[in-house]
Amino acid sequence: MSSIHPDSIKNIHKLSIAPMMDCTDKHFRMIMRKISSKALLYTEMIVAQSLIYTNQREKFLDFNNEEHPLSIQFGGDNPEILKDAARMAEDWGYDEINFNVGCPSPRVCSGNFGASLMSDPKKVAQCIESLRNNCSLPVTIKHRIGVDNNDSFLNLNNFVRDVANAGAGRFTVHARKAILKGLNPRQNRTIPPLRYDVVKKLKKINPEILIEINGGFKNIDESIKALSDFDGVMIGRAVYKHPLRWSEIDQRVYGIHSKPKSASSIIFSLIPYIEKHLSNGGKSWDICKHLINLVEGIPKAKVWRNEISTKSIKNELDIKYLLKLTSRLEEMGY
Repeated sequence: MSSIHPDSIKNIHKLSIAPMMDCTDKHFRMIMRKISSKALLYTEMIVAQSLIYTNQREKFLDFNNEEHPLSIQFGGDNPEILKDAARMAEDWGYDEINFNVGCPSPRVCSGNFGASLMSDPKKVAQCIESLRNNCSLPVTIKHRIGVDNNDSFLNLNNFVRDVANAGAGRFTVHARKAILKGLNPRQNRTIPPLRYDVVKKLKKINPEILIEINGGFKNIDESIKALSDFDGVMIGRAVYKHPLRWSEIDQRVYGIHSKPKSASSIIFSLIPYIEKHLSNGGKSWDICKHLINLVEGIPKAKVWRNEISTKSIKNELDIKYLLKLTSRLEEMGY
């Protein structure tokens, strides 16, 4: 078996923020970058075919320079289309490409990509080769430990080895299998049991392969503990719903000495970005739907969130009012 690609060695990310549909847009990523300067961020999954045939590519591809390091995640099963997508990703300035073989959405699987592709490792290898051979970016993959009845460890191990030989540099393994027949995407995030032991065994017998664990991590302590067994940890819903609980990522995971971040300091630092978004015709809710998750666990947190939500949904939230509400947080030491 060949070793991992040299480019991957340069791209060992201890902690990453999972790609999440309708969550990890460029506005949420800007909030997360204020929380951590080091964590790897991901785009939402982009269907490669949609990217090729749209006349609004910037809608899919644009990001802010502050977001680096940033990985673009593609879904698809056509090597020729993925070839063009890889070139676009490199031209646009992304840091790496991630290939989705984990999404259990019926809409995605009906197009024969996402988690359903785990049953076709040969096709996955062809897709990885196409991405790898048509750009200089590291190419990584996100997948499950199995799908439906195709859930033996032997099949998982063979899948990883075949795809590694095709050029995948890092494997992000969601430690649940996907059940495509009978469970919806939300249920697939919670009902299939977490099997960290399976991923640990995978890493133990493939020490030369970079393996990142994903699924169920709720806090920094759990993540740091997992780093003793894996090359990286990917966190998802826990960071989206409770972003401020992860404000010590840089200090505790990366050893960076910096002041603890507060909700008010993060919002104040985003004011120029929000002003620019509004001046370009954007709506305040585009950003505030993510921003409100910063405020929790303090007196009248719900009142603060309701005020922001009500104003921004109506597109009536101006910067002056946002500054006033944020100053209220600062006065509370939050």
